[in-house]
Amino acid sequence: MALATVSRYDPDRIAERGGHAVVVGASMAGLVATRVLVDRFETVTLVERDPLPEDAVARPGTPQARHIHVMQTAGQATLEDIFPGYGEEVIGAGALVIDLASDLAIYEEGDFLADGPTRMPMYCASRPLFERITRRRVAALDRVTIRDECQFVDYLVDEGTTVEGVIVRTGGGEREIEAELVVDATGRTSRTPAWLERHGFPSPTTDEVYIDLAYSTAVIERPAESRRSFFLMPNPPRTRGCGTFPIEHGRRLLTLVGVHGDRPPTDPEGFVEYAASLPIPDIERLLEEHALVSEEIAHYPFPANVRRRYEDLDRFPVGLVVVGDAIASFNPIYGQGMTVAALEALQLHHTLATERSDEVALGFFERAADVVDDAWRLAVGSDFQFQRTTGPKPFGTDLVNGYVARLHRKAQTDGSLAESFNRVVTMENRPTSLFRPGIAWRVLKPGR
Repeated sequence: MALATVSRYDPDRIAERGGHAVVVGASMAGLVATRVLVDRFETVTLVERDPLPEDAVARPGTPQARHIHVMQTAGQATLEDIFPGYGEEVIGAGALVIDLASDLAIYEEGDFLADGPTRMPMYCASRPLFERITRRRVAALDRVTIRDECQFVDYLVDEGTTVEGVIVRTGGGEREIEAELVVDATGRTSRTPAWLERHGFPSPTTDEVYIDLAYSTAVIERPAESRRSFFLMPNPPRTRGCGTFPIEHGRRLLTLVGVHGDRPPTDPEGFVEYAASLPIPDIERLLEEHALVSEEIAHYPFPANVRRRYEDLDRFPVGLVVVGDAIASFNPIYGQGMTVAALEALQLHHTLATERSDEVALGFFERAADVVDDAWRLAVGSDFQFQRTTGPKPFGTDLVNGYVARLHRKAQTDGSLAESFNRVVTMENRPTSLFRPGIAWRVLKPGR
């Protein structure tokens, strides 16, 4: 599922409104889910265990927020649909717009891809800034209540198969919040699978693809006019990669990546040495020419891609839905998380518009699987370039990887191929678009 193949947001699709919904977790997934629920429910409560800051700073519950986050084309378009004027507000808060086709240098198969022929605008900002603007938009909605420092304890259930709300804990003790629908947006640590088992429901099977990734991120100074960005994937036998993008306040984030036990350092000297080991000199040069804003370098391990296959269940409690990383979390180097969350919220909107209340969960999981499938294949398929990667390998992965590697080599001198690839990575087009006859001929014809 990609932007080109999904029906766009239509606020008029849902004619009736009533009842109360609760969203657990103020991640990007929780925030965009809250927004679409407002179209169906009279009131929505968003609960979050962290204190929610006024400023654009990382929360304790999102340690990954200090690293590079990319808002892909499909995410940008969807957020603009559900929050009109979102892009202007993000830019007004300090985000930049780069042209993915010419400002982003993508290194694959031993060289940089050619510039694309068509401009592809991309918002560049820190994750906390994206989250702050989204949270501010949600908080401004009349029928939404946000409760931070509010710990989720358990679901409220009737004697049968229906979730009727949540139990939460605040400084004043535990309390119950009743709801017609509860949305679990608590991320990779979601307790819903274990809860299902305890209450006699089937729990989703889980796919785990181990890549043993870690990344370290430094904040460095950036001249005001600088837009140049770089992206270098680990590529066998090289286990190292990097990404760097401009962000707000005259800074840029530089993330160094290692897979299968290759750990980027967190001390400045080691960080520079690691950057110098990359096959392009540009990253080392950035560190030579621009100072680190702080000697503190953030580090984050990511052992495995995880996907919980809720779409395969034939029985699930009424009144409960799971979204975001609680369904699937991907190798973060591909920058899919926020965009997948936005597309899932769009699918939740369509589900609420078409399904009876007792069929919302299973209907949504089927729709969400369409979103997750392409992102999952893109992430784990690339991870399986390494023989040490373990887990369920999607059918045809080796054949597709060989084709994509050839596409990358051809795209080093063919800007149209580079653009076709970029429109898949940004989730504007489906991966199957790369096999259209016109593209396949350019990839497979003899010669470079």
